[in-house]
Amino acid sequence: MAVTKTNTGKQWFPVYTNPRAEKKGYEALTQKGIEAYLPLQKQLKQWSDRKKWVEEPLIKSYLFVHITEQQKTEVLMTKGIVRFIYFSGKTATMPERQITDLKLLLASSYELEITEQELQPGEPVKIKAGPLKGFSGEVVAYRSQKQLALRLGDLGSVIIYIAASYLERL
Repeated sequence: MAVTKTNTGKQWFPVYTNPRAEKKGYEALTQKGIEAYLPLQKQLKQWSDRKKWVEEPLIKSYLFVHITEQQKTEVLMTKGIVRFIYFSGKTATMPERQITDLKLLLASSYELEITEQELQPGEPVKIKAGPLKGFSGEVVAYRSQKQLALRLGDLGSVIIYIAASYLERL
């Protein structure tokens, strides 16, 4: 993350929020007149009695503020905001270009998903969600977090494509 200043002296800073408080933190910041950005994506949630499209944060417990150095204290005094993110001992900043790219990506029709899993070809996995829950197999190819090719041992040489978040390592 590089230092990027606009002509107003403002920079984009990532901030960490309380768990599941991203929307409340965003609202509190905007009520204070602080420019903030919370990347949201629509997801279909299923309850026992219904399905509903809801907007969920793309990156859990994070949002971005566009502020001057003098506004940092005001941000930290906002309900729901825990701290600024640090990188190499300094407050991390985001280039304007990355925020713009993130906004464009979310405006596109691509399905996005953030997961910490970095599965490698040949790695044994088990499906933990979806219609094939319980099957085990091997990662054949890792194209993206939404497109992993699996060889399912239980079904022979059938190859399926599945999201990384549906899998767990064996």
